[in-house]
Amino acid sequence: MRVRQGVSAGALGLALMGCGVQPTGVIGTDEYAFGPTRGVRMYYASASGLRGVPVLRQEFDELSGVMKLFFQGPSADQRRDGLTNLLELPGFQVSGTGTRVTVSLDGHYAGTGRDQGTGQLVCTLARAQSVLDPKVTTDDVEVTIRRPDADDLGPYRCAEFLDG
Repeated sequence: MRVRQGVSAGALGLALMGCGVQPTGVIGTDEYAFGPTRGVRMYYASASGLRGVPVLRQEFDELSGVMKLFFQGPSADQRRDGLTNLLELPGFQVSGTGTRVTVSLDGHYAGTGRDQGTGQLVCTLARAQSVLDPKVTTDDVEVTIRRPDADDLGPYRCAEFLDG
């Protein structure tokens, strides 16, 4: 039995040596490998809650640029996958400093503050602020919505709108 195991192990070793894969050393980079969670994300509504969609090949230097892209809505493929944009805003201004983001609205806002549309806004802006200011994390960013016809909504954190 021992001889058979030794022969099998030897044959397997020879087969693996001949596969053409050569060992390499450590390949260094200047950054950590964060994978798909790095960068700006747009948060869209779905039947199962909010879903973050990575923004590829696009850079931003201010929150208003993120909002312009956000209001273009999910792509056709993303819509077929059940994603939608529930958020409608009157005119607005958006600003962020450190862990604080403020959206000042020019008119009436139909959101209640605890709805998916508000969650889309909060999570998209929190993620964008953490990319624009790498000293803060998405979880630390608080978003306040200022309404001219009612009390402010928030501040809210993205985690308040995510399931699980």
